[in-house]
Amino acid sequence: MTATLHVSERTTDTTDRRVLRRRLGPGRRIRFSFWIGPIVLLAVWAAGSATGLIKPAILTAPWDVVTAFQEQWTDHDLLGNILSSLARAALGLGLGVLAGAVLAVVSGLSRAGESLIDGPIQIKRSVPTLALIPLFIAWFGIGQEMKIVTIALISMVPIYVHTHNGLRGIDGRYAELAETIGIGRGEFVRHVVLPGALPGFLLGMRFAVTSSLLGLVVVEQYNATSGVGHMITLAEQYGQTDVIVVGLVIYGVFGYLADTAVRLTERRALAWRRTLDT
Repeated sequence: MTATLHVSERTTDTTDRRVLRRRLGPGRRIRFSFWIGPIVLLAVWAAGSATGLIKPAILTAPWDVVTAFQEQWTDHDLLGNILSSLARAALGLGLGVLAGAVLAVVSGLSRAGESLIDGPIQIKRSVPTLALIPLFIAWFGIGQEMKIVTIALISMVPIYVHTHNGLRGIDGRYAELAETIGIGRGEFVRHVVLPGALPGFLLGMRFAVTSSLLGLVVVEQYNATSGVGHMITLAEQYGQTDVIVVGLVIYGVFGYLADTAVRLTERRALAWRRTLDT
């Protein structure tokens, strides 16, 4: 009888783990499975180039891209261009995240704040940030300020929208419980509201990272003297398709690594949700 109970408990435990894994996604054993897609894509690219299905005039072969990368690294300060682009993207993204999070908190926790902030943000959502570049050039010139402001504004909106939704989506029963046990407003916001909005903030971060790179690609076409976009512009003028692909690959790696970092942060920061589901 005891052995039967132990077997039943193990079976139930195994079933619960399977249900939990289906609900939460892949387990730790396949944590790095998200590298499979890019590796398969690279293999298809290499196979297509080797067999002639992908013509060099359409897309440069991977080995030619590696050669061009080495030439740019040794002869044309590719590292300096990469660091310049990363600095623009990081500064613009940082300002956008800070502004979006602050505005979302003010709007999400105050009716007056929502009345003042949410409407203009929603209007901004309907106007593409890239369409505002001519106006930004008139305001800030064609230098570094315009580029950083564009990246900040384009990455601010997803942070605001998803963080605001996270704040507004918190169950009202938590507020009732806080009143019942006498928790102050400040403590309630710190320990319940902000952690509850964290999933929305991190989701907004994934969109913000992608948006910031989109803005970076565009603004570096405007009178840039350094950066990956500047390299691509020069390569376009001289018909260097392989160098253009090098720049595109670098942008892709930027985005993929940044998104992976956010996903790993999300997994660690939201580990408490797993314990709640068990």
